[in-house]
Amino acid sequence: MAACIQLHAAARRCAIVVGLLLAAGCGTTSNRTLTEQLVSSHAVDEAIADIDFQPLRGEKVYLDPRYLQNVKGAGFVNAEYITSAIRQQMNAAGCLLQDKADEADFVVEARIGALGTEGHTVTYGIPSNNAVSSAASLIPAAPVVPTIPEIAFAKKSNTIGGAKIALFAYHRESRAPVWQSGIAQSLGTARDTWLLGAGPFQGGNIYDRTQFAGSKISLPNPFHKEEENQIQVEYDAPYDFRAQLADGESEEADETETPMTDAKKEADLVGYKEETTAAPPMTQTTEKKESQPLPKQEPAKVSISG
Repeated sequence: MAACIQLHAAARRCAIVVGLLLAAGCGTTSNRTLTEQLVSSHAVDEAIADIDFQPLRGEKVYLDPRYLQNVKGAGFVNAEYITSAIRQQMNAAGCLLQDKADEADFVVEARIGALGTEGHTVTYGIPSNNAVSSAASLIPAAPVVPTIPEIAFAKKSNTIGGAKIALFAYHRESRAPVWQSGIAQSLGTARDTWLLGAGPFQGGNIYDRTQFAGSKISLPNPFHKEEENQIQVEYDAPYDFRAQLADGESEEADETETPMTDAKKEADLVGYKEETTAAPPMTQTTEKKESQPLPKQEPAKVSISG
């Protein structure tokens, strides 16, 4: 009797679990155009944020964009976005941007080696298959067999965007090499995961936190990393340069015009009195030297022989 009760309880629990899984539903991503644009722009932003323009700080610089050409089919992120992003990073580093090459002392050339997206999908379970239906169609008297649907315990879809950027600078008149950035390369990632039909759970470095079908949930994103930036101003953070200039001017004014308080004056006066009373008076002794008479010189005798 007890075993029968336990069997009924176990069956009831299994039915509840199956019902919850069926009620969880499933979701699909209909269009990934926005995701592709986000991973591409994120890759460009991260690559440019790693470039340090501090060696050109305070110099008149012109950015030559002639080698940043628009690529057909590359998406919304293209030459104009990359050019503006580079100019922003140069401005944040303190470079004096010039609109014409003739007005600059240094010329910076930029090139992009890669910009694109790709994706792949992994299914953990039985994928959709029409092999049985195709085999049954070869037999004239066989009934129509439907296509076996996808039975997935878990499913994962990844989208990756990459960017590869390099820059170098030279003196406009002498053409002498001045600086080069090296290769700046970065990836933007987006990951969609379905578990037992529930999803998508969205992650990747384009999101600050894990999302469920576009809605944020209170789970940390393990793929989002906070990296230290050597640039004085972060690329993706708001910043007011006028506030920094005002703070610098106020600090200089405080250093040059610092009034002396009464307490400071009194303390300096007391210290001066203590120094004068503690130190013995200095006397100057002068020794008089007696003047000595010069020795007498007798005239030499001259003998005349005749």
